[in-house]
Amino acid sequence: MKLLFVHQNFPGQFLHLAPEMQRLGHDVRALTDASNDKTSPVPILRYTHKPQEVDPKATRLGRNFTLMSDRGVSVARHARRMRAEGYVPDVIYGHSGWGETLFLKEIWPEARLLVFAEFYYRGIGADVGFDPEFQVQGFDQVMIAQSRAGYLAQALIHADRGVSPTEWQASTHPPMLRRQLEVIFDGVDCARLTPNPQARFALPDGRVLARGDEVLTFVNRNLEPYRGYHIFLRALPDVLAARPDAQVVIVGEAGVSYGSAPKDGGTWKDLILAEVKDRIDLSRVHFTGKLPYDRLVDLMHVSRVHAYLTYPFVLSWSMVETMAAGTLVIGSNTAPVAEVIRDGVNGRLVDFFDVAGWSAALTDALARPEAYAAMREAARRGMRDRYDLRSVCLPKQVDLLTRLSRS
Repeated sequence: MKLLFVHQNFPGQFLHLAPEMQRLGHDVRALTDASNDKTSPVPILRYTHKPQEVDPKATRLGRNFTLMSDRGVSVARHARRMRAEGYVPDVIYGHSGWGETLFLKEIWPEARLLVFAEFYYRGIGADVGFDPEFQVQGFDQVMIAQSRAGYLAQALIHADRGVSPTEWQASTHPPMLRRQLEVIFDGVDCARLTPNPQARFALPDGRVLARGDEVLTFVNRNLEPYRGYHIFLRALPDVLAARPDAQVVIVGEAGVSYGSAPKDGGTWKDLILAEVKDRIDLSRVHFTGKLPYDRLVDLMHVSRVHAYLTYPFVLSWSMVETMAAGTLVIGSNTAPVAEVIRDGVNGRLVDFFDVAGWSAALTDALARPEAYAAMREAARRGMRDRYDLRSVCLPKQVDLLTRLSRS
């Protein structure tokens, strides 16, 4: 089949699928934003997008749709040139999150369109209003959140099928749209994450951690409230006081991936750290910034306990990867996490806001690793059975694309 992937930051979620489809003999191409400099074995085409200014008189309710549909038009212009040159894909697979797929059926009506439906914005029952400390509450926020979903609905209405990575993320969509979705996780390379007793991880100060050391980890793209950075740091004083040999490794940058930046400037990383720095031994708390994936895997393998928190929002790959590495994960008892972790079976769940509960759970897990051995093994086994890239997720993704191409 002729298969076109569309993603402004390609490869993104298609990191493994695109080259796999190429390996299987299909004509695979990718269309991405010209500013994206990532490489791939798949031929990459680049569209130019220059965002237009939004009319300042426009209501906040329409701003997001304007921005996303504007990008969709840029993609459609490039697609029209591709069509004029004779290229017609059998299947298009694009991420719906930036509006790129909105108008592709106008250019290629004969193609099958599959969209990656990662999340559907909701005014109630998900991230909006979850954390009153950092989120403005009220009627306006509910209306704005719901209006943001307009372009996501349009993307699915024009698509032949959609994919969501988890049942909960699929459930954020209205029932009419949910019926279009198949739930297939992106996939975790469990073979690469096989526990490694010889793993070592060098700290920024030159010290080296090994498996068996008392290591507590926290990993996110950016250190921000959406991913519970504030709760984790507030739990540390009691953990470090109770466990004098513990080392804490925090991976992530100081920007914002979700939500808003601090209203008075600065970064969430520094603002939350300032709250607790006088009550923790900073020589045992190590900020690494962003890590290359190989080093991140080494860290997973030396970690005794991993803390993962999130608002009711998209689930991070890092949580599933850490479980696949055989590390104990203590997660927030929020819907996306509770879909994967069964408390006391393959990990632990703690109420997102319960700082004292987090301190107690993390301290106990650091102190008694042998008591959690069965949970660690169950976690790895479950990730292998449900989320393994090669044996589970890639075959399902390939099958869906094949079925679409034949329909």
